[in-house]
Amino acid sequence: MDTAIVTGASSGIGLSVSRTLCTLGYEVYGFGREFGTDVFLTSGLTERAFHPVACDVTDTQKLLQAVKQISADQRVRVLVNNAGTAYYGLHEELNPKKIQQMVRTNLEAPMILTQQLLRQLKKNAGYIINIASVTASAANPHGCAYGATKAGLSNFTHSLFEEARKYGVKAVAIYPDMTKTNLYRNADFLEGEEEEAYLLPEEAAQAVEFVLSMREGAVVTDITLRPQLHRIRRKKS
Repeated sequence: MDTAIVTGASSGIGLSVSRTLCTLGYEVYGFGREFGTDVFLTSGLTERAFHPVACDVTDTQKLLQAVKQISADQRVRVLVNNAGTAYYGLHEELNPKKIQQMVRTNLEAPMILTQQLLRQLKKNAGYIINIASVTASAANPHGCAYGATKAGLSNFTHSLFEEARKYGVKAVAIYPDMTKTNLYRNADFLEGEEEEAYLLPEEAAQAVEFVLSMREGAVVTDITLRPQLHRIRRKKS
């Protein structure tokens, strides 16, 4: 059985992607800072197919130990770098700790995980799917640092594809717009109330499924997902 590794798998897009991969027949190792004791009751996941790994991706030593153990025992064919964190506001109002957390979670961890697994993914003609953001290709006032990390992830994905494509590796970036997740917990805004003003995590998972459904020899390297409406609402103080 092929194995997939998904980061940020305890909620949101990562949880939806994990559920989809299990349905497709993958054995999934999902990384998250913490998993509730009822994760299998509330998520629709099964213990046979999904293996929660409690690990903060910024804890590099623990991350390396976990991924080395998995790759030693399993045939890893899919890596989904989804874990992300965001802080919004004027750049001068951030602090070094918040900037470092975004860089390490959104960019450093995907590069480290990819480096650790790339030889096996080459051997297995595997997939590296990076969940970026529409902010990767736009100016982001009140989100300068976050947008920069996602731009870096986008560039990393494109460069990696050119480097590894001759080995059968598929490197793909998915760019969701406003999605109904807890990414905005540190922001002063939320997605709009209308259903047409946000994406659902399941729709990002559908994009992952589409990437995996392409025939060998064809690769969709970039997928942008947008809601029909562009609306946000301010959080009540």
